[in-house]
Amino acid sequence: MSFRRRDPFVTWALLVLIAVVFLLESLAGGSTNLQTLVNFGAKINYLVQDGDWWRLFTPIFLHIGVLHILTNGVTLYFVGTILEPLIGHVRFLVIFLLSGITGNLASFAFGSANSISAGASTSLFGLFAAFLALALIYRENNFLGQMGKTFLALIIINLLLDFAMTGVDIWGHLGGAVGGFLLGIALGLPGIRRPNMIIRLISLAFCLVISYFMYSKGMAVYG
Repeated sequence: MSFRRRDPFVTWALLVLIAVVFLLESLAGGSTNLQTLVNFGAKINYLVQDGDWWRLFTPIFLHIGVLHILTNGVTLYFVGTILEPLIGHVRFLVIFLLSGITGNLASFAFGSANSISAGASTSLFGLFAAFLALALIYRENNFLGQMGKTFLALIIINLLLDFAMTGVDIWGHLGGAVGGFLLGIALGLPGIRRPNMIIRLISLAFCLVISYFMYSKGMAVYG
């Protein structure tokens, strides 16, 4: 199994977009200002229930403070420059965006009604888990196997840190990981007919069912 090298321009585009949004946050009142975060689309569960459905998407590109954006930016660069060349630009972007949404849906379903959530970490957990899915599917590839172990360790370590820290949206991280894992199975690697189409469709359907369940639960809880 060989992989074609591709320049990770989607990763760079996402980093630029996140940086631009952070600059706009800073100019509009500060990235730690609650009203600024609300205005820019941070996720607040009762606002999603009131009809602001886009708040399940926009928080992916918002960050709270310099340390937050630096941590997520460096992580995105590290993961993106490895994963995007392997799976291609479209697959990478789809996993980044959709796992971010599944993470925010999990936070919507199980998180606090009044907490403010923002950050690309839901998507990053999805990328970690997608790499783990690829490692399981293509076990004969040593590189994927080693990287899969690395990203599994990152998931476990970060979740343990989530339990030890306050103010961390652990439900968002768990939801992003679940979404990324299922999407990794559904999309696979380009040009390789594994897993078979039935497994891909089941994985995609499962992701959609879970997403619908979390959205319905969030609307029921906060409605």
